[in-house]
Amino acid sequence: MSPQDQHGSRGYSVPTGRPYALKELQASLGSLGDHLRELYDGAHPAEYDTIADALYVAFQTAAGLAPAKSYTGCPEHPNGALDPEAPDGWGRCLICNDRRRLGQRHRGGPAAAPAGEQRRLGYPVPDGPYTLHALRTHLRTVEDQRFHLGLSSPAEDFVRIADDLHRAFIVARELSRPRNASGCSEHPGAPIDPDAPPGEACIFCAGRRRRAQRSPQTPEMLPRIRRGERRQLQRRFERPPG
Repeated sequence: MSPQDQHGSRGYSVPTGRPYALKELQASLGSLGDHLRELYDGAHPAEYDTIADALYVAFQTAAGLAPAKSYTGCPEHPNGALDPEAPDGWGRCLICNDRRRLGQRHRGGPAAAPAGEQRRLGYPVPDGPYTLHALRTHLRTVEDQRFHLGLSSPAEDFVRIADDLHRAFIVARELSRPRNASGCSEHPGAPIDPDAPPGEACIFCAGRRRRAQRSPQTPEMLPRIRRGERRQLQRRFERPPG
């Protein structure tokens, strides 16, 4: 039965819990604009923590309002393996996609190019670079959608806003990660050594290099004493008179 038929019939009722969840979603999305206005290009990653947490809460609420997604979106293999390079327009089921690729290979057709956007557990993951401009773009799309949400909105509207909220959350989460200010691939969040030369500012690697440059003191080995002989030890201090 279509949503129009449901609205016209007397038996239609609002799904249980939707009024409370929709109110919670609207409230959480309404506070995102205030957090976003405080951000600027070059802001510290810690300043993105608040908006990343708020986006994740809003995403979970929207995902609860939307119909449950299968792991792959495939009716034949709902819990099968995900295809990490699913071409654009294909599903996410690795078994079905391998079957289609094998058929194309037998027919001699060109291989399908992988899609630019990957999905994890049925939700989209946008491609980089992850910038403040990309975050604002995703949130603008969410804002345009939330004003049209209502108790009788079709399920597709909640699916769409859950996907867009997941995109915005991924961008905010990546912006909240520690920046590689030291230029070190081993310790990207390490503090900077002000005395280190350019390109070697990681304080952990600088300390390691200083320890390696120190000449280790070779321990002095005492001569081996034969059995029956006494070792003559040189006293560092004279024995006090008795």
